[in-house]
Amino acid sequence: MRCLLLALCVALVCGAQDLFVPQTGEDLDVQKMAGTWYSVAMAASDLALLSTQSAPLRLYVQELRPTAQADMELMMHRWEDGSCVQTKILAEKTEVPTEFKINSLGDSKVHVLDTDYENFAFLCLENAGPSKQSLACQYLARTPKVNKAAMEQFNEAMKLLPIHIQMVFTPAHVEERCRM
Repeated sequence: MRCLLLALCVALVCGAQDLFVPQTGEDLDVQKMAGTWYSVAMAASDLALLSTQSAPLRLYVQELRPTAQADMELMMHRWEDGSCVQTKILAEKTEVPTEFKINSLGDSKVHVLDTDYENFAFLCLENAGPSKQSLACQYLARTPKVNKAAMEQFNEAMKLLPIHIQMVFTPAHVEERCRM
């Protein structure tokens, strides 16, 4: 009986904790993030978030636009009802330089895990809803080509996350069909 009670307590504590998304960089220059980006690879805590063309987090980042307040606008494309539609999400800065809050998606955050500004950026969208926590990450590149070194870095960054991640690779030609 004591073992059962202990197991139940541990399960409750583990289930109640927030997702921890480790940051590989401490500072972030939002202005250097500006410009065109391509979604090269995607990963998620739940395959259903990415598994189909119109899955909820199957978003193709087109552009990042810093605002005067150091917030960030994310211009994206996604498939809805058989066609490609453009979506704009405002990510508001927080006290953590690499973290942004998204009010339009409930209790969601965007984390910039790592970037060299010129070649790659690794972003994660965390949704800590009341029923289920989810995490979806993307490897963004300045060109639609996969850089092997950056892909290895992305894979290593995904290993740091505390949840099981499924990888979904996005061929560049699929994204190009969705770009307008």
